[in-house]
Amino acid sequence: MKILVVEDERKVAAFIQQGLEELGNQVDVAFDGLTGKKMAEEKRYDFLVLDLLLPGMSGLEVCKALRAKQPRLPILMLTALGTSEDKLAGFDSGADDYLVKPFEFSELVARIKALVRRANPDMEGNKLVVGDLELDTDKKLAIRSGQIITLTAKEYSLLEYLMLNKGKVVSRQQIAGDVWDIHFDTGTNVVDVYVNFLRKKIDKDFETKLIQTMIGMGYMIDA
Repeated sequence: MKILVVEDERKVAAFIQQGLEELGNQVDVAFDGLTGKKMAEEKRYDFLVLDLLLPGMSGLEVCKALRAKQPRLPILMLTALGTSEDKLAGFDSGADDYLVKPFEFSELVARIKALVRRANPDMEGNKLVVGDLELDTDKKLAIRSGQIITLTAKEYSLLEYLMLNKGKVVSRQQIAGDVWDIHFDTGTNVVDVYVNFLRKKIDKDFETKLIQTMIGMGYMIDA
């Protein structure tokens, strides 16, 4: 997953980033509200961890602004403010969950997984499912019709991204930015090359083709 952490306490931000990256996620960090809002608007993230007390723009303001534009983005507020009034303010701003500092990292991970499953109804436990294709996000394992499919790290990231966006068309620009974290250059065919790599492993030997090319728009995975 691609996760954005907006946290002004640099030690806390580094702790969260390191822990989530060790679990195989891509993690970006912003240290103030304005930067965090801008990053969330310019890139597509699968999850947002948002502090409440931030310089420049409060977490409540950031949450309200992003929720209006990205209603399905899972947002977890992480803050030292733990009164009932603080929590209600966080939920009223559009947050999906609220975790009070100090916290156990294992609880943070559990809450992230729960919110991601809620946002992706096709996710069963820690698996993403499209037709007869399963992606175990804990074991980083792809299985189709009972057959294990060996993927490189980048192929896995691309497949996970497509499956998280099941039924939605994602452009080459979006894929380049979210999977490779690069600005898409119309002169490069890296996205098309890796989609073809995936097709050879995911679709070639199966009657139903899951990865679809939407001419002039991008790619989509659906059963």
